[in-house]
Amino acid sequence: MGHLLLAFCAVTLYLGSAGITALRLFRSDHARLPGRSSALALGFGGLILHTWLLYDSIFSGVGLNLAFFNALALTSWTVVTVLLVSSLTKPVDNLSILILPIAALTIYLEARYRTVPLMTPAGWALKFHVLFSMLAYSLLTLASVQAILLAVQDHHLHSRQPGGFVRALPPLQTMENLLFEMIAAGFILLTLSLISGFAFLKDMFAQHLVHKTVLSTLGWFVFGALLVGRFRYGWRGRTAIIWTLGGFVILILAYFGTKAVLELILHR
Repeated sequence: MGHLLLAFCAVTLYLGSAGITALRLFRSDHARLPGRSSALALGFGGLILHTWLLYDSIFSGVGLNLAFFNALALTSWTVVTVLLVSSLTKPVDNLSILILPIAALTIYLEARYRTVPLMTPAGWALKFHVLFSMLAYSLLTLASVQAILLAVQDHHLHSRQPGGFVRALPPLQTMENLLFEMIAAGFILLTLSLISGFAFLKDMFAQHLVHKTVLSTLGWFVFGALLVGRFRYGWRGRTAIIWTLGGFVILILAYFGTKAVLELILHR
């Protein structure tokens, strides 16, 4: 019961933070609305409870319980952490209108469908691999949400209908620069994730990692090609958005698609 209550409080705080941010984006009269600091405070409060939940569910003396819903909640925790910390210095808190409700959903799923422990020995190579992977997924997830907002902003500006939502966003150039900063950092971490992953990869087929490895590598090539296109050919706008979302879908399939099939369908 304590775990469910903790999850409920974390979900409430996340949704409250996202709700304040959404109101500030879609309404022009900010004087009667809670401030940006209130949204961040609720977000950090939810993050603290989210951390507590993960510690209770994932960590043990013999290894890491990285069953599907635990891994999902861990990934969302990393995304939220990167988002909230970045929001202290950069105008990225608008991404919380999508990120925080998704994180709240992962908390609900983790609490509602607590699985039999799936312990993974936590050697140094695996710890580094998990760290790099989570950070890479987090930054590239934020980049994908940034790409969605950039697409909405670009559409409204080209149709000459800059509504209140678009007016509340940073300038288009700033949004685009933030997108590529996230992609560049995420690409570096994804590279480190792949390198560290090969340190404990012995038999790709026996460990059921062939699909994950192939798709992760393909995602690495997509984001690498996007960065080359950006800095050599000046790719931007819709081209950058399409490549970003395409690479993100590949990475989601690489980890969560494979993990869902193995654990929830094949029960391995």
